[in-house]
Amino acid sequence: MIRFALIVALVLAAAAALGGAAVVVSGVASISAVEGHWRPTAWLLEFAKRRSVATHSARIATPPLDSDALILRGAGHFESACRRCHGAPGGGSPQMLRYLVPRPPNLLFAPDRYSPAELFYIVRNGIKLSGMPGWAAPERDDEVWAMVAFLQLLPSLTPERYAALVHGDTLAARETPGTPAPDGPASDAPAVVGTLCARCHGFDGLGRIPGAFPKLAGQTADYLYLSLRAYAYGGRHSGIMGPVAADLTDRGMREAAEYYAQLPGLTAAPSPPVEASARAIAERGIPSRRVAACLACHRPAPPFNPVYPRLGGQYAEYLELQLALFAERRRGGTAYAHLMHLSVDGLTPDERREVARYFGTPTEVGPASERVGAASP
Repeated sequence: MIRFALIVALVLAAAAALGGAAVVVSGVASISAVEGHWRPTAWLLEFAKRRSVATHSARIATPPLDSDALILRGAGHFESACRRCHGAPGGGSPQMLRYLVPRPPNLLFAPDRYSPAELFYIVRNGIKLSGMPGWAAPERDDEVWAMVAFLQLLPSLTPERYAALVHGDTLAARETPGTPAPDGPASDAPAVVGTLCARCHGFDGLGRIPGAFPKLAGQTADYLYLSLRAYAYGGRHSGIMGPVAADLTDRGMREAAEYYAQLPGLTAAPSPPVEASARAIAERGIPSRRVAACLACHRPAPPFNPVYPRLGGQYAEYLELQLALFAERRRGGTAYAHLMHLSVDGLTPDERREVARYFGTPTEVGPASERVGAASP
């Protein structure tokens, strides 16, 4: 009986294989996106996707996601990269994509269908044969979590709140052409700043909500220009900045860099030290661990090298993240970025935090429910 059952199973499997091959070779199976999948096929694919996501995300630990800064980072990228397929509050689904198979889902329901860990897995890895790409910089888990944080808030956003959150001061500037931007120094910013940069970094280069984005005002033009080139050509990893920089012309990069460089903001001088040990690292380094003194390169004017970034007054949260990315080899940059590796390798996470606070400006960003979640135009 066992042998008979095996023979029957093999015959059925062979018949199924031959039948499938006949369908493929004959060409009777339609690939038309207008017709879509058969209902059983669509159900099976959806079921397989849900089970795959659940299995592969089971061990992903979810960090806190209620920070204003984290949500704002995700919001800007959603507008530039996700809205065109998934739509936005008040905008509906883009008509040209209604016959895409599978159809891009309405993300207003994403938090109800998927856990934060599952959303992280989808955003980071994409979905095969769906048009959903993987994250452009898989080294940057912090950016992917920013997208997940924004998706958690998305269902509660009205069209007005979405526009205010995504566009910030650039929205007000567009509504009143020819007037100074609310937070900006002038109304004659280059077009590239008004259309791309200011949405996240502000017209004044201070990064909108403190700590959400790095300060650009007062940074050296050489450093900003070479950083944009590094983003554009993959030398510096970012799924948010990479696509933006890749769309810029060389002239646009230079105009943005020169605009922000002439604004008041960053300096080479450090902020008052928080810990004596941080001052020691900044001024003398740790020779026994081959840690160079920070001020040997990032010293006050005149700069040691105009390509080296200014640190004084930068947001401490941003500086700490950059040091961690250097230590984990997940941050590239200009041709001099590798010089940071030896120094960060000799610092503990606590020492990196102290040095970041020594040079940087602390940020006090409240829960999203208090500020970003209540944004108004």
